Amino acid sequence: MSLLNVGSRALMANQIALQTTGHNIANVNTAGYSRQSVAFQTSPGQNMGSGYIGNGVDVTTILRNFNELLTRQAATAGAVAAADSARAQSLTQMQNVFSGGSTGLGAAITDMMNAFGDVASAPTDPSARQVVLTRMNELASRFRSASAQLDELDYNTKQQMGNDVTVVNSLASQVASLNAQISRSIATGHTPNDLLDQRDQLVRDINKYVQTTQIPAEDGTLSLFVGGSQPLVMGANAAQIAVKEATEYPGSGKMAVYFQQPGGQSVELTPAMLGGGEIAGLLQFQGSDLTEGRNLLGRMATTIGDALNQQNKLGLTMSGQAGSDLFKLALTSNGSTTGAQWAPPNTPQTTVVDSTALKASDYQIVFGTTAPAGKVIRLSDGKVTEFNDMADLSTKQIDGLRFDLKAEGTNGATVLFRPMAAAAHDIQGAVHSANDLAVANPVAASIQSLGDATMQMGGIKVSAGFSQTAFNGATLSFSKNAAGQLEYTISPAPAAGSGVPATGLYTSGQPIQVGPGLQVTLSGTPAINGTNSDKIVLGKATDPLYGNAYQRDAGNASSFLALRDAKVFDGTTTLSDGFSTAMAQVGTRTQSAKYAAQLSETIAKNLEADRTAVSGVNLDEEAAKLLQYQQSYQASAKMLQVAQSIFDSVIQAVGR
Repeated sequence: MSLLNVGSRALMANQIALQTTGHNIANVNTAGYSRQSVAFQTSPGQNMGSGYIGNGVDVTTILRNFNELLTRQAATAGAVAAADSARAQSLTQMQNVFSGGSTGLGAAITDMMNAFGDVASAPTDPSARQVVLTRMNELASRFRSASAQLDELDYNTKQQMGNDVTVVNSLASQVASLNAQISRSIATGHTPNDLLDQRDQLVRDINKYVQTTQIPAEDGTLSLFVGGSQPLVMGANAAQIAVKEATEYPGSGKMAVYFQQPGGQSVELTPAMLGGGEIAGLLQFQGSDLTEGRNLLGRMATTIGDALNQQNKLGLTMSGQAGSDLFKLALTSNGSTTGAQWAPPNTPQTTVVDSTALKASDYQIVFGTTAPAGKVIRLSDGKVTEFNDMADLSTKQIDGLRFDLKAEGTNGATVLFRPMAAAAHDIQGAVHSANDLAVANPVAASIQSLGDATMQMGGIKVSAGFSQTAFNGATLSFSKNAAGQLEYTISPAPAAGSGVPATGLYTSGQPIQVGPGLQVTLSGTPAINGTNSDKIVLGKATDPLYGNAYQRDAGNASSFLALRDAKVFDGTTTLSDGFSTAMAQVGTRTQSAKYAAQLSETIAKNLEADRTAVSGVNLDEEAAKLLQYQQSYQASAKMLQVAQSIFDSVIQAVGR
């Protein structure tokens, strides 16, 4: 009988081994499956007096090939890779908004500025003027289109975050359900390997969306925490997360993840608290990268539009009127506040007062209890400007902006300003008639010659600082100083404090600053006779003295052309280079994100490969085991056959 027992035990053990090997082969492509192996144990021998006789083999358990450390590391690396990948993909889409080519914003800016060249050559040609208006409307349209694309990207990002949150909540519920099943199974003394694999795979899936910390319990359950300490899964119970607008600044559009505590209030989780996961990457893009893209686009629209508006106001239209704004711009914006003192109509506002000093940034005002009363923080780089009270703040010009809070904040109260965010969305063409394009100079000049002069007018240029209403004419006369050098004298003398000297050395072809924002360029040598000299008389172009010459003048069109090389961005970047600089900033950020995504993906793949090396199924290895266990099974069956034959022989002998 002992031989039968040994054979039957061996047969059963090898059958289980064959079944386990088949289970491995069947699940070779199952996500998260961990290779299983049979743990054999020698059955205790029987003391027969002459020694212990073996009783065969027993199966103690089915082992799960699993490394907890590698599994956790792979899950964490996968979360980081998912965050970097989501951010890089979104940035790539945003980069398309700042693309070059003939359909890009850069081409529209160039085409518009070049159109002024045709007007400068033929100021009376209505078609040339109409082309300028067409190019301006096209530029405004492309700004709005680019802003709409960013809005669409913002909407899609929010939708994706909402979908991800729904998936996370569903997966968390499944983990909680498996926790209950696993706990009941472990209570029987054996581990449910397949259930553990399913749970680990669910945890890895959750980490693709939000990074978790896993804490195992003695009963076999696994607790998951998000944001450092918020329990997403505790035993058989699962909490919920949601994504909605951040509570700090209602109306700002910035999103945050909220953890809903069971029976308690929700906890706001920032991207930094979340760590990794697709949701964290999308939050970082939506709250930081997309904000910079909007600010870059908005600053460009505001600065370029305001520069053209100011230049057009300096010129004269075909009807002799001062020019008006070429673009409708949103130069005033409201702030998002925390605090009852700023309830409407005391809504804080910020106004653009110098578009050339603007920064592509949002701003935060924070109030404290001690002096200074508050501080303005430029969020793009953290630069702080302090102020003592509302009167002090109203006198400050910060990055070309004037802040008007209307009411002082209490301790801890804050205001968020986003002056550039909607500028590109709101820009529109404001001039619809070609005759209203103010390309003529508001100042005309005549030469009063002594009769033997070689002096000629080189050009008149008006720029920021010139006032058509304040200008009442000026005369330039010439003389020689003791050193024999030519000097010019302006009369009446420029107002004190204007920064314009009344006299100076004359050099042919060198611009002369006649007044604030007014330059005259002369060529040749003036005639001088004693105290008399050639004179340059400057007056308003609409004076009857000059007739309707302004209708044929294109001096202000030349000033428009000169704006291409004017440094209107950060004091270093010209108008024509503004878009390429913005494109480079977005491109640099995108390439950096792509590099980070590639690096984190490589790390995640390597760790996953290490985990798979321990837990994965190798078909060659399993095929070899299959043959091994098959032969063992056949041998066990042969052992039973021999035992049966011996038993039959014994029965026959006894029967005689």
